[in-house]
Amino acid sequence: MPEPRRIVLGLSGASGAPLGVRALELLHAAGCEVHLVVSEAARAVLAAECQRTAESLAPLAHRVHDPRDFCAPIASGSFRCDGMLIAPCSMKSLAGIAHGYADNLLLRAADVCLKERRRLVLVAREAPLSLIHLENMRLVTLAGGIILPPVLGFYTRPASLAEAVDQICGKALELLGVESEVYRRWE
Repeated sequence: MPEPRRIVLGLSGASGAPLGVRALELLHAAGCEVHLVVSEAARAVLAAECQRTAESLAPLAHRVHDPRDFCAPIASGSFRCDGMLIAPCSMKSLAGIAHGYADNLLLRAADVCLKERRRLVLVAREAPLSLIHLENMRLVTLAGGIILPPVLGFYTRPASLAEAVDQICGKALELLGVESEVYRRWE
């Protein structure tokens, strides 16, 4: 029996908390071992957009890590994982990752993924994009990260916002090697 995929999931303070919550639900349903980090700013967005607390997400995660805990296992390259997803990823978090400024556990775990050449998928949430945002995306891409803006796939003809969220989260999980029934492919 193969071991379950071990994924680090981060929620940062950008609008789009439903993306992070749904990604967590899908990872849990897929049997993944999920290590969750919710930034301080993400807690406020989670409350505003989903009427949820970070603590309410705990039953879906294998472990929830305090964003201030630099002694957490996910802060070390010796912690084996299959990759990390940050959904949503704020421009502040993107900038920290792009420039190696790991001042919290979320950014440190992303930095570890890059230095260990593991998958890092960032659901970068901002519009419009400035040249600074684009440059930071370029730097993360050059370092091995994958930028996945939450762009609608109209070919799936989503009937609801929930279906659009499923499609985006399904694509993000696929990039981490996690299969999901909600991801609809072009036929």
